[in-house]
Amino acid sequence: MTDPAETPPDTAPAEQTKTDQAGATPAQDPTPEERIAALEAEVTQFRDRWLRAEAEMQNLRSRTQREVTDARQYAIQKFAGDVVEAAQNLRRGLEALPAKQDGEPELLTKLRDGFEGVERSFVGILERHGIARQDAQGKPFDPELHQAMAEQPAPAGVAPGTVLQAWTPAWTLNGRLLKPAMVVVAAGGTTTA
Repeated sequence: MTDPAETPPDTAPAEQTKTDQAGATPAQDPTPEERIAALEAEVTQFRDRWLRAEAEMQNLRSRTQREVTDARQYAIQKFAGDVVEAAQNLRRGLEALPAKQDGEPELLTKLRDGFEGVERSFVGILERHGIARQDAQGKPFDPELHQAMAEQPAPAGVAPGTVLQAWTPAWTLNGRLLKPAMVVVAAGGTTTA
């Protein structure tokens, strides 16, 4: 039989390891001050991450709201460009009519008045939907709104860079350019085509 005083060889090292670990653990435990400092550093780190995540979410919300607003305002941009072309063609048709004269046929007067009424109504509808016409003649050249098609010497009393003649008006949709005005500019100003 086995002697009770003898311990089995495989249990003695395990007990010894537990004792070593138990003996070493109290020596490695941080002091309460070190533990508090470590926890405060961790809290600071988590707070910094949280603040960054909140800022990123706010930026995302703002960007998304801006994109939705732009989509609402400018969703009809292609359609508006086509409608503006129709408005310009209506104006060209009116300009092709002979100048108003005394004694002209009543039919011509009625046609001119009718087309002018249609144009006023049409432009009014466009304006209600954010499409605006901006006449350029007599205004300083603005490369954001005007496209210089030609340059002429400035007549007396006209500052260089002034629009002398506008072939077409500028059209905008909620402040964004749809079609630039095609203009003739007084020489000496800034012209960029």
